[in-house]
Amino acid sequence: MTAKPTLPFDRTQIQPGDRLSVAISGGADSVALLLTLHAARESLGIGLSAAHVHHGLRGEEADADQRFVEDLCIAHDIPLHLHQTSVPQRVSETRAAGDPETIEEAARNLRYDFFTTLLASGHADTILTAHTLDDQAETVLMKLLRGAWTEGLSAIHPVIVQQKGKILRPFLNTRRADIEAYLTQLNQPWRTDSTNTDTAYTRNKIRHELLPQLRTYNPNLDQTLANMAELAREEESRWQSELTRILPQLLLPGKPVRGGGRAVSTTPGQSAVSIELDRLRTLDPALRRRVLRAAARQLGARLTFDETSRLLALCGSRPDPTVAARTGTVLHLPSGLRADRSPRELRLYRDK
Repeated sequence: MTAKPTLPFDRTQIQPGDRLSVAISGGADSVALLLTLHAARESLGIGLSAAHVHHGLRGEEADADQRFVEDLCIAHDIPLHLHQTSVPQRVSETRAAGDPETIEEAARNLRYDFFTTLLASGHADTILTAHTLDDQAETVLMKLLRGAWTEGLSAIHPVIVQQKGKILRPFLNTRRADIEAYLTQLNQPWRTDSTNTDTAYTRNKIRHELLPQLRTYNPNLDQTLANMAELAREEESRWQSELTRILPQLLLPGKPVRGGGRAVSTTPGQSAVSIELDRLRTLDPALRRRVLRAAARQLGARLTFDETSRLLALCGSRPDPTVAARTGTVLHLPSGLRADRSPRELRLYRDK
């Protein structure tokens, strides 16, 4: 008797008694993950369910995806959580609110809102998504092209801890080709999203055009990019630990007042934070950048590389012909963020 084929997956975050729910679209990756967990459920000692989101896109094709998932779960006696939503409505609402999301962003946010609901309601302890090594490589490259910082290059994390429960990606070291070969051996069909070939979407353009060209220079490029993501995660974790330690000592509320103490603005919607310039200059350059970005993030703003460089110039930490490093200089940065320099401090504030 021939043994059934198997796929390796990361079991390190899975414990006996866990209630796992696999996010399943009907595509090869998620079908393989669900069947892999189903085959291993007794040895792992887990409860297993599936979760499917109908995004209100692709009409009859999406309806057929849902029917496929329903039939697959019935055939294997796997409980299924279904969620109907509307990506077009979400896109319209975010555009009206002045913070527009792309179709891809809206779809992802709606999916993860549903996953969070499943965890919060106690229907599952853990959500598993079927992101692969290929997905990781595509994401790293996409982030790199967009000018991401280290946290962006960390790309898809294998574990995301939620307020309640967690999200796991146990296939991050598995290649898509191996997954499709596994399903072929099982004679198990899967659904193919027709939009996956549309190169109007950035990820598809990277997948079908850019990565194949780059692999001619490095056939092991996917693994190389995945390694970069792991290194970036480790680096970012180390820096975040350091920031957690020193930020309370560096960031000061409001403005200094004559006679000592500090005045915090009582203007509704306005918030501010200050940093002593002498203390900032004692830090190494990499940490200075991170402190400034962390300070801006506390005010709800995310700085680009160029914006951070302008702040460093305002502090006198690096030359910039467009910024005068002198008292009284005020920088107007995106997202309503402002920066002004006094003799002793850099003050960041934002009118919301």
